[in-house]
Amino acid sequence: MANERLRAVMAAGGWTCAMLAGATDVDPKSVERWVNLDRIPRRVTALRAAETLGEDVHALWPALRQGRKARAVNAELVALYAQRADLPVSAFVDLFARAREHIDVLVYAGIFLHEAYPRLNELLAERAAEGCRVRIALGDADSANVQQRGVEERFGHGIESRCRLALMHYLPLLGTPGIELRLHDTPLYNSLYRADDQVLVNAHVFGVNAYAAPVWQLRRVEDGGLFDTYAQSFAAVWDTARPVEGEA
Repeated sequence: MANERLRAVMAAGGWTCAMLAGATDVDPKSVERWVNLDRIPRRVTALRAAETLGEDVHALWPALRQGRKARAVNAELVALYAQRADLPVSAFVDLFARAREHIDVLVYAGIFLHEAYPRLNELLAERAAEGCRVRIALGDADSANVQQRGVEERFGHGIESRCRLALMHYLPLLGTPGIELRLHDTPLYNSLYRADDQVLVNAHVFGVNAYAAPVWQLRRVEDGGLFDTYAQSFAAVWDTARPVEGEA
């Protein structure tokens, strides 16, 4: 089994096995085994390699978190957080800032982004100006599914108000080339925050507010993998959503 996570990071940074071997003071054949056979280096060597590549060591070798006998659950899983509140908003902002082709957001409201980062609209407009396609899908405040979510999370009409507030935040982007805004009325199983080949997935748990539900970060490394599953889910919702046309 190959370490597709390590392979993808090295490819993205232009690293060859020989180059990484030189930077970590190991034999090039050792690096080849890390990549092609999913061999796990000694912890000190792994830490040096991760620092060289600018990645978290446990993202490259998850088994180091629990001991050498543990195995990664999936090659596309970069990180897992117990709740969204564990992630600083900068994690979302940095993800969007690095996007070159796609930014997709699927939420009911997600107003924490604008509240913590008031420049969000400017950032999205900047990315769109550079040729990035930006698609924002917000929950329709009048839909039965949004209202039911308020009941499930014991948030009442608050969720509907947050959907309307989210729409107000994004309305200034209407008419910006490269940016599309739609409203959906689907039952939301996960909120998605995609930038090119990475996505943050905020799971929704019955009776739990989104900020207290888990988040996993995925990086696309193969066709038909986890990343593609969520990308296709976004596309399915997007196709059913209706465009926003200057409404408030």
